[in-house]
Amino acid sequence: MAEIPGAPGSSTSLVQRIKSLIMKPLETWPAIAAERDTPGDLFVRLAVPLAAIGPVGQFLHGQLFGYGALGISYSPSLVGGIATMVVSYLLALVSVVVLGLVADWLAPKFEGEASRAAAFKLVIWSMTAAWLAGIFQLVPWFGLLGIVGLYSLYLLYTGVTPLLKVPQAKAAGFTAVTVLAGIVFMLVTAPVTAAVTGLFGLAGSTIGSDDEVKIKLPGGGTIDTGKIEEASKQAEAMANGEIKAASPAQLQALLPASLGGYQRTAVESSAMGQMGSTAEGTYTSGDKTITLKIVDMAGMGALAGIGAALGVEENKETADGYERTGTVDGQMQSEKWDRREGSGSFGRVVANRFMVEAEGEAGSIDELKAAVGAVDQSALAGLGK
Repeated sequence: MAEIPGAPGSSTSLVQRIKSLIMKPLETWPAIAAERDTPGDLFVRLAVPLAAIGPVGQFLHGQLFGYGALGISYSPSLVGGIATMVVSYLLALVSVVVLGLVADWLAPKFEGEASRAAAFKLVIWSMTAAWLAGIFQLVPWFGLLGIVGLYSLYLLYTGVTPLLKVPQAKAAGFTAVTVLAGIVFMLVTAPVTAAVTGLFGLAGSTIGSDDEVKIKLPGGGTIDTGKIEEASKQAEAMANGEIKAASPAQLQALLPASLGGYQRTAVESSAMGQMGSTAEGTYTSGDKTITLKIVDMAGMGALAGIGAALGVEENKETADGYERTGTVDGQMQSEKWDRREGSGSFGRVVANRFMVEAEGEAGSIDELKAAVGAVDQSALAGLGK
């Protein structure tokens, strides 16, 4: 009988297994699949302690450093901070149960095998990267490193076949739909968080006459089950092989040789299988540098239209700069500019699948917008057909 990770006397084994999964997921998942640990064992040994890292880190961050952006800052009260921490932690644990049930239900629909034990094993182990990344919430200048938690998506993608027997060709589609379920869960539970903590959150939800759930969002706009269904259909099309990632060479060919007075000095590209591909060019003019990136989110393309579907807009502005996020012509768009540093970023989603973004030091935000506009978006959208 295989040793249960985290069983008494095997804490070292547990740490090594987590390290092995993060460093060598393709080799480690089959070993995890062969183990006989139960969902309850993993929930207690992994989920309960690791899911607390992010909420605790966020609580300490708020109490020690406060929060701020563009010159505006605030520090949550002790009671409010504790309430937020507790609710966030409980919802993190509940999300494990929800995603485990969803994964078990979805497996046969993607030609895999239904197994509640395997589904919970997949969800709990794959979420370890996101939970561990929560430590970066503690220190302000490390906060951005929390993005490494997105590695959990890759872990989920690579574990689908060994644990639930979903064919590799359909693994990306399964991952996309499962993540969509997670997004819906967060949207539905946000009002609960807001009610308990007193923080701003979703305004509420209503049931329309067409029986579609409509959830009101902060800043205006709604999302309904019809939008989620559209995204699910896109994921299904990808799973059936109808959507394939563009090659790095195709994306790289769309990077212009120059951007006005900026000359291209470097270029690189990479592929991530069904998860997508990327190409990036570096452009310089004197002491200024712009990085132009094109990303094909084919593997997770079903998620690309969610932001636009939400209809959320956010604006922050001070004398030193601004940040804006919203929907333009049905596609998500964001821009940020720091007037003191003369730097920022501008990004736009194309065809609910590709992201084109320019960032760096420039004469103005208009130069970054022009850089994005220099990419032939019609040709880019054509790659997705």
